[in-house]
Amino acid sequence: MKIPGKKEMHIFAIGDWGGLDGQLFGRANSMIQYRGGQTPGPHTMARFRGGGCTTPNMVDCFNGMYCAPACHYTPEVDRQAQQLVAQQFLKRARTSDPDYILNVGDNFYWGGVNTQCGHPMSSIDKVTVSQFNHIFEGIYYGPGMDGKPWFSVLGNHDWGGFQFNKAWDQQIAYTWASDRWRMPAPYWMQRVEYTDLGFSAEFFMLDSNAMDVKPMNADPEHNICGAMHNPAGATCGATGGPGDVRTCFKWMWDLWREEQAWLEQKLADSTADWQVAVTHFNCGHQAQWYKKLHQQLGLDLLVTGHTHLQAMFHNDRQLGGLTCFITGGGGGITSEGDPDQHKSSQYGFYDLIIRKETLSIESINHRGETLLTVHLNSTSIPTTTTTTTTTTSATTTTTADTTDTGAI
Repeated sequence: MKIPGKKEMHIFAIGDWGGLDGQLFGRANSMIQYRGGQTPGPHTMARFRGGGCTTPNMVDCFNGMYCAPACHYTPEVDRQAQQLVAQQFLKRARTSDPDYILNVGDNFYWGGVNTQCGHPMSSIDKVTVSQFNHIFEGIYYGPGMDGKPWFSVLGNHDWGGFQFNKAWDQQIAYTWASDRWRMPAPYWMQRVEYTDLGFSAEFFMLDSNAMDVKPMNADPEHNICGAMHNPAGATCGATGGPGDVRTCFKWMWDLWREEQAWLEQKLADSTADWQVAVTHFNCGHQAQWYKKLHQQLGLDLLVTGHTHLQAMFHNDRQLGGLTCFITGGGGGITSEGDPDQHKSSQYGFYDLIIRKETLSIESINHRGETLLTVHLNSTSIPTTTTTTTTTTSATTTTTADTTDTGAI
């Protein structure tokens, strides 16, 4: 991907944004959690908040019943969280004009595209079309946003939350049905060259959902590979995914180890000025490995989500000085804490300005307030420039000028 010009170059980052779509095709596909949720989305997924507010407590709040004070329910914010963040996202886009968006996953709650994996990769199912239209296409559009690519990864809810057989593969297939959705595989790489400014950046898009995988009989409510919620005979083998619930644990962890080896080699070979990893699971997962990537291989920044708020870990000690931020406050699900506080960091997104030697990162909340800005210096300066990388999939190997795709 080549970007000409000498304007200020912006990148947006957002995650955990995809609310419930309550009007799909029949009861089996509908996602209705509370009264009023039976219409096309987005509807915020109601979830526990803190120690004194369970998910049923929060659903009661959304239903207009007794609402536990510990839920800190703010209806004018929580009920339309995705829309409020999107309004500020689009308002900022009109002035910042981002060149692309880093999307850290949990694109559709509760359990991703709400049909099963295994549809032909050459076709888009009607459920996929409905959810993308109501939750993505019909929300994130307008001046400064139209036609801008979304570099995307899967979150644990995109796999199914506590299943592995939801239509995560349809999110990959949608790449070829959209002019801006980019997710050609569970893990992949995008090189961006700023041709008139004389620098480049490489974005390594990772599937870290092995962090939510356990043996099949363990922790059924927090286990993509759990036996309790995966239906009998569940398989994603037709599109290259886990073959069954018994092999799911090994499949997911093999995928993660494959990604680790791939990324280490890519960073060692990189000639870009900036190297950025983008993944769903939050700052702190696999900390020693990311520390190694930063200190030994020049990784500059880690962009994450999963925790439903906005948080910055600048020059983090646990990560060996690597800066990492969480952008899990996109509004598809209720935030971790009270969203009504002054300068709340519960819902929002980030606006990044990238230059040859510095990267500025600004956190913006659902009211459009700037919460903080940090500045990074690049850890690596390239000696050569390349314009060709390799694209690989489960069945084909081709050459492209910007994208390297890991195996499905």
